[in-house]
Amino acid sequence: QVQLVESGGGSVQAGGSLTLSCVFYGFSRYFGWFRQSPEKGREGVAAIHYSTGSTYYADFVKGRYRISQDYNQNTVYLHMNNLEPEDTAEYYCAALSRVVEGAAPLSFSDVDSWGQGTQVTVSS
Repeated sequence: QVQLVESGGGSVQAGGSLTLSCVFYGFSRYFGWFRQSPEKGREGVAAIHYSTGSTYYADFVKGRYRISQDYNQNTVYLHMNNLEPEDTAEYYCAALSRVVEGAAPLSFSDVDSWGQGTQVTVSS
């Protein structure tokens, strides 16, 4: 089972930026990020194919978030820009077996491993 360790969460004002990091130990076909808030529950945010680098985004973050990976550091990053209070959530890194094209490319049922989560708070 892949182990995942997130870092980089924190507090930022609306319009600001944060970058989350996820160090992974093991192999997975895809790595991605989910977020969870009391208002919206847990939702998929973005994913990246480990071998090809193809990226997938939920519609609500397109143009604001970018996922990337560093093969040498075994790390996946989530670069978040133009943050909104609605982005406030606990963010979780995940190893996934499948991702699909479309508005909601990540599914909980395709997650093989979860990280422990990191809190992101955006104030207005």
